[in-house]
Amino acid sequence: MISDAASGTRLGTHVSTSLGGETVRAFVPSPLPPDPPLAITPHLQDLIEKANRGLGRLDGVARIFPDPALFLYMYVRKEALLSSQIEGTQSSFSDLLLFEAEEAPGAPLDDVEEVSHYVAAMNLALERLRGGFPLSLRLIRETHGILLSGGRGANKMPGEFRTSQNWIGGSRPGNAAFVPPPPNRVIECMGLLEKFLHDDPVRTPLLIKAALAHVQFETIHPFLDGNGRVGRLLITLLLCADGALAQPLLYLSLYFKTHRDAYYSLLQRVRSEGAWEDWLDFFLAGVIDTTEQATRSAQRIIGLFHDDRERVEKIGRASASALRLHQALQEKVMLSIPGAAKRLGLSQPTVTASMRHLEQLGIVRERTGRRRNRMYVYDAYLKILEEGAEPIR
Repeated sequence: MISDAASGTRLGTHVSTSLGGETVRAFVPSPLPPDPPLAITPHLQDLIEKANRGLGRLDGVARIFPDPALFLYMYVRKEALLSSQIEGTQSSFSDLLLFEAEEAPGAPLDDVEEVSHYVAAMNLALERLRGGFPLSLRLIRETHGILLSGGRGANKMPGEFRTSQNWIGGSRPGNAAFVPPPPNRVIECMGLLEKFLHDDPVRTPLLIKAALAHVQFETIHPFLDGNGRVGRLLITLLLCADGALAQPLLYLSLYFKTHRDAYYSLLQRVRSEGAWEDWLDFFLAGVIDTTEQATRSAQRIIGLFHDDRERVEKIGRASASALRLHQALQEKVMLSIPGAAKRLGLSQPTVTASMRHLEQLGIVRERTGRRRNRMYVYDAYLKILEEGAEPIR
């Protein structure tokens, strides 16, 4: 840790706090924006311009998709899964879809339940923003309350800022890798972060604001649990609240997961060295990479739907109900025969015949191997969605 004497305004300060019979030094970050100001080099300026162009292309994805809600539905779930995996959950995309399928008995719980709560928290926050509610500490707390509403986080003060000391790494604060601000400084630090989100004391370009706010939130670590997930969600909420994205399509968890060693190292370097420019370089590269990946995935999915529809149309008289089933699988990539029949208002024998046609075409695959309660997946679609979503071992 740096000494107090070396702590400039860009670095923050350390304060002594007692916990468990030992005195530890907790870190209190300086308010944003950094002082001295960021050095926006030509290289960083180029990255900012490329990242903004990427956001524009990504925002256009919703307009070229036949049904934007379909892509958004699955994309939100993928982000929830990836962000939870960074925190150590072992769920897969299939696990989450099985959990959400009411007709799938015995779907796995524990880790996947946490992912499901993340989806609910994300949807709540986005709905509130669309209704005109400001991005505020109240909204952040509400989002956290849903995130930790059940499972392992239910006893970690859901929806409330912490009133006790936490730490990152190590078995106790005395040997921790990082000790966030003491509890009596959390409200002060978060209040200053809220002002920064609303361009107080100065207006900050949006992508730079999102990059800085994410680090500041993670440094404050205002909750007992769920800080990483809420901090990553904050990036997308900020872009939606400021109108840079009409739909919440920018999620950096895959990039952070892929480069997690660099991610955690840079967070710490900002605290210990004031390395904001290095963090901004990493963050903007992540925005560029993520927008390109998301745009390519959307284009591949559109092509897949189109090509498979043409194949289904060629089966003759049975194509009508098979096309309806194909459409249902675009909306929900995993379905059972009873679930599809209920969804489409068709008889189970009709859906069974249609599912068999899709299976023969190689469009769907039965994934359980059971004789009863069988589940069918839109195989190629699921494979696109699952890219990069394998649990961290």
